[in-house]
Amino acid sequence: MTPGQFLAQIKRGAPAATLLLGPEAYERRRIKKALLATVLETAVTQHDLAELTLAEVLDDARALSLFAAERVIWVNNAEAALPKGKSAADEGDGEGEPPASGDAAALGAYLKDPTPGVTLVFEAIRFDFEGEDKRKQDRVRKFYSGIRDVVELQKYSVQDARAETESLARKAGFQLAPDALDLLVEALGADIARISVEIEKLALYAGNRAIGVDDISALVPDARATTIFALVNALGRRDRARALGVLDTLTREGEYLPLALAFLSTQFRTALVAREAGLKSSQQIQSHFQRMGVPMWGSRAEQVYQTVTKFSKPQLERAIGLIYQADKGLRDARPDDRIVMEQFITQLVG
Repeated sequence: MTPGQFLAQIKRGAPAATLLLGPEAYERRRIKKALLATVLETAVTQHDLAELTLAEVLDDARALSLFAAERVIWVNNAEAALPKGKSAADEGDGEGEPPASGDAAALGAYLKDPTPGVTLVFEAIRFDFEGEDKRKQDRVRKFYSGIRDVVELQKYSVQDARAETESLARKAGFQLAPDALDLLVEALGADIARISVEIEKLALYAGNRAIGVDDISALVPDARATTIFALVNALGRRDRARALGVLDTLTREGEYLPLALAFLSTQFRTALVAREAGLKSSQQIQSHFQRMGVPMWGSRAEQVYQTVTKFSKPQLERAIGLIYQADKGLRDARPDDRIVMEQFITQLVG
C-alpha cells in the first residue's frame, strides 16, 4: 500500500493495526499527522519496543480508556520485537521466515479480536527496500504478517521529489525559480523530509518575491557546496575570469576541491556523450539521457547543452584528459590544491 492510498483510507476509518515500513520520513510525518488529527491529544500513546515488549504494548491496547472512545498507540522500533540470535536467522520454515514466537502469536491473537476504537501503528524505519537491507526488511514484514495494512515508505525519486517540492512551495505561497528548484532538490539529495523543512524557512524569508539560486545557496544547509555548479557553468561557457572567481570563493569557503573536479568530470563526459550522439538541443539531451535511465532536469540539460556548444569534440576529449591530470595532481604531494585547479582552468579555457 502506498502512503497516498493509506491517507485516503484514514478518511474512511483507521484500521486496527498498521505497519509503516521503510525510511521515508516525510510520508511518515504526514501519516502520523493525519492519524493524530482523528483523536484527542490525551488519547495518543507512544511506545518503544527497544524499551518494552510487544506483549506489554498489546496489554495497553486491550486496556479500555475512561477518557477517550478512540486511541492511537504509536509504536517505535518495531524491528526490536524480532527474535534475536542464531535461531532468528537460521531457523524457521526454510524460506527465510523467522520462527514463530510468543510475541508474534500474541499479536496474531490480538488482531483476531482487536479492541474497538484502538489504532496500533508499528513504525519499522531501520531497513530500506534494496541490497542487504531488503532481506532484513523481509524478516520484519513476515514477523508482522498478521497486519494486513502495510504502508511502504519508499524514498522519493528525483523527479517525484522535484514535483513535490514545487507543490510545497506553491502551498507555502511563494515562487521558486526553476533553477533554484533544481538546486534545492539536488543540494539536499532529493530528501523530501529535509526539503519540506527548508521550504518552511524559505516561506518566511521570501515575502512577496521569488526565491532564486543565490537565496538557496545562502540559506539552505549543504547548498553552499552548489557553488561548485557555478564553476561547472563558467567553464562550460569558457568564461575563465568567472571560473577563477568561483574558484576563489570555493577556496575561501573551504570546499573540498576534488569534489569540484568530480562534478566537472561528469559535466564534460556527459557533454561528450551528447555531442557524439548528435544531440542538438537541451530537450534532446534530456530525453536521450532519461531513455538511458539517467535522471536529468531541464536546467541540467541546458548546462550540458551550453558545454556542447562551447567545446568541440576534440576539446571535450582534451578537457577530460586535463581533468585526469588535475585529479592526479590533487592526489600527489603538492603545495596547494588551488594551484592545481588554477592550472587546470588556465589550460582548459586559456
